Amino acid sequence: MPHRPTFVRPTLIRPATLADLPVLQDIEAAAGEPFRALGMAAVADDAPPALAALERYRSTGRAWVAETVRGGPPVAYLLHDPVDGAAHVEQVSVCPDAARLGIGRALIDHLAGRAAGDGFTALTLTAFADVPWNAPYYARLGFRALTEDQLTDGLREIRRTEAAHGLDRWPRVCMRRALPAPPRRP
Repeated sequence: MPHRPTFVRPTLIRPATLADLPVLQDIEAAAGEPFRALGMAAVADDAPPALAALERYRSTGRAWVAETVRGGPPVAYLLHDPVDGAAHVEQVSVCPDAARLGIGRALIDHLAGRAAGDGFTALTLTAFADVPWNAPYYARLGFRALTEDQLTDGLREIRRTEAAHGLDRWPRVCMRRALPAPPRRP
């Protein structure tokens, strides 16, 4: 039986560095593999984001990584975009060896804290409705599914892009998690 680390939170969540970007591609490829067992080989086989795309996120401060050992390689990452007043989680991926240890939650909570401080009103994301580590997982983290009439223009555009990429072969959902309003100054 393989040894599983006993930590619950990563040692460090930090901005991605240029040197991290190829590791993020490896994490993405590894994180896609479990989709194969669900009959979603197209998702598993999808290429990870190009280095140029990852660099755009990194250079604008919208790419975060989690390490389990300070100074060690990233085991997870999160990318986000501003979309209609919300911080939209474009991607959150965790290396399967580090799955189910609270690392994805820690990344999302980290983004929530930063986004609230930056004046965003919510976190949003899109997910596969029936994949256990997608929509059901995010619901446990406080996200709620949005109905079609609750989608913002930006979320509709994201969904159109996903559909064009073939992701609508499986049920998809947009989700939102409200963020606390920043404290009022006296």
